[in-house]
Amino acid sequence: QVQLVESGGGLVQAGGSLRLSCAASGYSFSGYSMGWFRQAPGKEREFVAAISWSGSTYYRDSVKVRFTISRDNAKNTVSLQMNSLKPEDTAVYYCAARYGSYGSRWDDYNYWGQGTQVTVSS
Repeated sequence: QVQLVESGGGLVQAGGSLRLSCAASGYSFSGYSMGWFRQAPGKEREFVAAISWSGSTYYRDSVKVRFTISRDNAKNTVSLQMNSLKPEDTAVYYCAARYGSYGSRWDDYNYWGQGTQVTVSS
């Protein structure tokens, strides 16, 4: 069955960096866009970044110069490099997949990982 497994979350001080990874299995990675979303306590799940099958990238404005999404199609993985982290980046981060072009709404995506916690202390 389809599985998306995130890793790399943790506790970091403001200004620090983390790299999240998502390993996909159980479906053909080909043709799928991959996205990262996050959800803080008491808030709605929000779009963070996405990458198309061809490598085009998209970001929410607040992370655009700090985060970088990338993918390795040979290894069926997608990563999110997060630099200059801020306390407001604290959330559970989710990896998601959808066939075709990228989406920025959570309900655009068919498959989801279980999430990984990122906590940024001030």
